[in-house]
Amino acid sequence: MDVAFWKGRRVLVTGHTGFKGAWLVLWLRQLGAQVSGLSLGPVSEPDLWSRLGADVVAEHIGDIRDREFVENALAAARPEVVLHLAAQSLVRPSYRDPIDTFSTNVMGTVTLLEAIRNAPSVQACVVVTSDKCYENEEKTEGYLEGDRMGGHDPYSASKGCTELAAASMRRSFFQPAVTGGHPCRIATARAGNVIGGGDWSDDRLVPDIVRGCLGEGETVVIRSPRSVRPWQHVLEPLQGYLLLAQALFQQRRDADDGWNFGPDAGQERPVIDVASAVVRALGRGRIDIQENRADLHEARLLQLVSTKARQLGWRPVWDFDTTIEKTAGWYRDWAAGSDPRALCLAQIEQFSKDIDG
Repeated sequence: MDVAFWKGRRVLVTGHTGFKGAWLVLWLRQLGAQVSGLSLGPVSEPDLWSRLGADVVAEHIGDIRDREFVENALAAARPEVVLHLAAQSLVRPSYRDPIDTFSTNVMGTVTLLEAIRNAPSVQACVVVTSDKCYENEEKTEGYLEGDRMGGHDPYSASKGCTELAAASMRRSFFQPAVTGGHPCRIATARAGNVIGGGDWSDDRLVPDIVRGCLGEGETVVIRSPRSVRPWQHVLEPLQGYLLLAQALFQQRRDADDGWNFGPDAGQERPVIDVASAVVRALGRGRIDIQENRADLHEARLLQLVSTKARQLGWRPVWDFDTTIEKTAGWYRDWAAGSDPRALCLAQIEQFSKDIDG
């Protein structure tokens, strides 16, 4: 990663108050970027953003679907790079409110890209979707960027729709597809199941494990112990987003496309392995498996093939064991009273060293 590229660069992060967004803003500030944020306010309690104290040039709190709000935020921030993370990011809430899920993820992205058409400063935009954007046939060899979009549940389908919408906007209004179109280069990024310290979202595996282990009953309830996912530390895909944004800004040929950022083959693990590893690392808690209860559909197998991302200079840095160690260690130290910002900065520093190592 070209550290000099980010120094002084004007960057807008949508979804900056979320788990991944908070880590991304902190990393960008360490790189010397001038960061603005656009997002709803934090929704979890506790929340990482409020505890990082990550200074931003400006913070725009509002709805990504509000065109006037988004246009005003872009005009005020004058970003050169936009990293679009704002989304409804959970499977189970998408069953409770599919309309909000589709409108936020699909129309929120279209609203942002339409606003960028009136923002001459923007030269690169990375739209973050999900590994769940693919039509999941639970095949063992994993999904390549050219595989069919789809999705069973509303969340997964909304991510597939977001990919199609972003591609349509890119091909219809932006260079190089359109001669004389807006110069902003646009790409989409698909990551695996991201874990790391500071995630307190509901209905997400690691936060649920931590809440169970550290709670009064010290019990972790697991509903799908055999579901296999490509687990990765939050810094892994963030590195990919930054490298992809650089490539777009520098108008690298074929960068404006879809990109997978997942762990190496063999690093996927079933849910029970993750739960057991986190419990061991925390040194407390017990696992209660309740897989026979009636539940909502969730895919049992989902893997990415990320060899294409090597073209950007990206590669996974931390293996599964290191990812669990860093994640569980963060929560253990936080529970013991350590400062969340200091914990995040220490891991960013170590990760950056390990990239070069």
